[in-house]
Amino acid sequence: THSEVLIFEVIPADDFLQQQLQITAQDRVWHVKRVRYRKQKPMALEETWMPLALFPDLTWHGMENSKYHFIEEVKKMVIDRSEQEIIPLMPTEEMSRLLNISQTKPILEKVSRGYLVDGRVFEYSRNAFNTDDYKFTLIAQRKSSR
Repeated sequence: THSEVLIFEVIPADDFLQQQLQITAQDRVWHVKRVRYRKQKPMALEETWMPLALFPDLTWHGMENSKYHFIEEVKKMVIDRSEQEIIPLMPTEEMSRLLNISQTKPILEKVSRGYLVDGRVFEYSRNAFNTDDYKFTLIAQRKSSR
Protein backbone atom coordinates (compact mmCIF):
# COMPACT_ATOMS: atom_id res chain seq x y z
CA THR A 1 0.00 0.00 0.00
CA HIS A 2 1.02 3.59 -0.54
CA SER A 3 -0.55 7.01 -0.26
CA GLU A 4 -0.95 10.02 -2.50
CA VAL A 5 -0.66 13.09 -0.27
CA LEU A 6 -3.09 15.84 -1.32
CA ILE A 7 -2.69 18.27 1.60
CA PHE A 8 0.26 18.56 3.99
CA GLU A 9 0.12 21.69 6.12
CA VAL A 10 0.36 23.10 9.63
CA ILE A 11 -2.75 24.92 10.81
CA PRO A 12 -4.00 26.53 14.04
CA ALA A 13 -6.15 24.28 16.22
CA ASP A 14 -9.77 25.43 16.18
CA ASP A 15 -12.10 24.68 19.10
CA PHE A 16 -13.13 21.31 17.64
CA LEU A 17 -9.54 20.13 17.10
CA GLN A 18 -8.52 21.38 20.55
CA GLN A 19 -11.23 19.19 22.04
CA GLN A 20 -10.47 16.14 19.88
CA LEU A 21 -6.69 16.29 20.35
CA GLN A 22 -6.81 17.55 23.96
CA ILE A 23 -4.62 20.57 23.14
CA THR A 24 -4.81 24.34 23.66
CA ALA A 25 -5.62 27.27 21.38
CA GLN A 26 -1.90 28.05 21.13
CA ASP A 27 -1.12 24.60 19.73
CA ARG A 28 -0.81 23.99 16.02
CA VAL A 29 -1.59 20.79 14.19
CA TRP A 30 -0.58 18.90 11.10
CA HIS A 31 -3.47 18.62 8.64
CA VAL A 32 -2.91 15.84 6.13
CA LYS A 33 -5.28 14.58 3.46
CA ARG A 34 -4.28 11.55 1.42
CA VAL A 35 -5.67 8.77 -0.73
CA ARG A 36 -4.62 5.29 0.40
CA TYR A 37 -3.99 2.82 -2.43
CA ARG A 38 -3.68 -0.93 -2.57
CA LYS A 39 -2.33 -2.38 -5.81
CA GLN A 40 -2.86 0.99 -7.53
CA LYS A 41 -6.56 1.05 -6.58
CA PRO A 42 -7.91 3.82 -4.31
CA MET A 43 -9.18 2.21 -1.10
CA ALA A 44 -9.67 5.11 1.31
CA LEU A 45 -9.62 8.87 1.56
CA GLU A 46 -8.04 9.88 4.87
CA GLU A 47 -8.01 13.27 6.51
CA THR A 48 -5.98 13.41 9.71
CA TRP A 49 -4.90 15.99 12.26
CA MET A 50 -1.89 15.43 14.53
CA PRO A 51 -0.36 17.74 17.17
CA LEU A 52 2.68 19.54 15.77
CA ALA A 53 4.31 19.39 19.22
CA LEU A 54 4.36 15.57 19.05
CA PHE A 55 5.60 15.38 15.46
CA PRO A 56 7.71 18.44 14.59
CA ASP A 57 9.71 16.30 12.14
CA LEU A 58 6.79 14.77 10.22
CA THR A 59 7.49 14.76 6.48
CA TRP A 60 5.51 14.55 3.26
CA HIS A 61 7.47 11.39 2.43
CA GLY A 62 6.52 9.86 5.77
CA MET A 63 2.85 10.40 4.99
CA GLU A 64 3.24 8.77 1.57
CA ASN A 65 3.90 5.60 3.54
CA SER A 66 2.63 4.34 6.90
CA LYS A 67 2.08 7.00 9.55
CA TYR A 68 2.06 4.25 12.17
CA HIS A 69 5.51 3.13 11.03
CA PHE A 70 6.68 6.72 11.48
CA ILE A 71 5.11 6.97 14.95
CA GLU A 72 6.29 3.59 16.24
CA GLU A 73 9.56 2.96 14.42
CA VAL A 74 10.93 6.47 13.81
CA LYS A 75 9.51 8.31 16.84
CA LYS A 76 9.64 5.21 19.09
CA MET A 77 6.24 6.07 20.54
CA VAL A 78 3.95 3.32 21.80
CA ILE A 79 0.38 3.36 20.50
CA ASP A 80 -2.19 2.15 23.01
CA ARG A 81 -5.53 2.27 21.24
CA SER A 82 -7.88 3.89 18.80
CA GLU A 83 -11.47 4.84 19.59
CA GLN A 84 -13.57 4.62 16.44
CA GLU A 85 -17.05 5.31 15.10
CA ILE A 86 -18.19 3.85 11.80
CA ILE A 87 -20.82 5.89 9.99
CA PRO A 88 -22.61 5.15 6.69
CA LEU A 89 -22.92 8.15 4.41
CA MET A 90 -23.25 9.24 0.82
CA PRO A 91 -19.95 10.30 -0.73
CA THR A 92 -19.25 13.91 -1.56
CA GLU A 93 -18.20 14.82 -5.09
CA GLU A 94 -14.57 14.85 -3.91
CA MET A 95 -14.84 11.41 -2.28
CA SER A 96 -16.51 10.01 -5.38
CA ARG A 97 -13.81 11.41 -7.68
CA LEU A 98 -10.82 10.38 -5.54
CA LEU A 99 -12.12 6.89 -4.73
CA ASN A 100 -13.40 6.36 -8.28
CA ILE A 101 -16.91 5.45 -7.12
CA SER A 102 -20.44 6.59 -7.89
CA GLN A 103 -21.82 9.48 -5.86
CA THR A 104 -25.01 7.43 -5.46
CA LYS A 105 -23.27 4.51 -3.71
CA PRO A 106 -23.14 4.66 0.10
CA ILE A 107 -19.73 4.46 1.74
CA LEU A 108 -18.46 3.95 5.27
CA GLU A 109 -16.62 6.63 7.17
CA LYS A 110 -14.47 5.76 10.18
CA VAL A 111 -13.92 8.61 12.62
CA SER A 112 -11.16 7.84 15.09
CA ARG A 113 -8.96 9.18 17.83
CA GLY A 114 -5.63 7.50 18.51
CA TYR A 115 -4.00 7.39 21.93
CA LEU A 116 -0.43 6.76 23.00
CA VAL A 117 0.28 4.49 25.96
CA ASP A 118 0.89 7.59 28.12
CA GLY A 119 -2.67 8.79 27.43
CA ARG A 120 -1.85 11.57 24.94
CA VAL A 121 -4.04 11.82 21.85
CA PHE A 122 -1.77 11.58 18.80
CA GLU A 123 -4.36 11.80 16.01
CA TYR A 124 -7.91 12.59 15.05
CA SER A 125 -8.86 11.26 11.65
CA ARG A 126 -11.71 10.66 9.26
CA ASN A 127 -11.42 7.86 6.70
CA ALA A 128 -13.89 7.31 3.86
CA PHE A 129 -13.73 3.74 2.55
CA ASN A 130 -14.58 2.30 -0.85
CA THR A 131 -17.03 -0.39 0.28
CA ASP A 132 -16.41 -2.51 -2.83
CA ASP A 133 -13.02 -3.45 -1.42
CA TYR A 134 -13.23 -2.82 2.29
CA LYS A 135 -15.10 -4.53 5.07
CA PHE A 136 -15.03 -4.21 8.84
CA THR A 137 -15.20 -7.17 11.20
CA LEU A 138 -16.23 -6.24 14.73
CA ILE A 139 -15.72 -8.56 17.69
CA ALA A 140 -17.33 -7.78 21.04
CA GLN A 141 -15.96 -9.81 23.94
CA ARG A 142 -17.06 -9.55 27.55
CA LYS A 143 -14.35 -9.64 30.17
CA SER A 144 -14.85 -12.30 32.79
CA SER A 145 -16.01 -10.91 36.12
CA ARG A 146 -13.89 -13.46 37.97
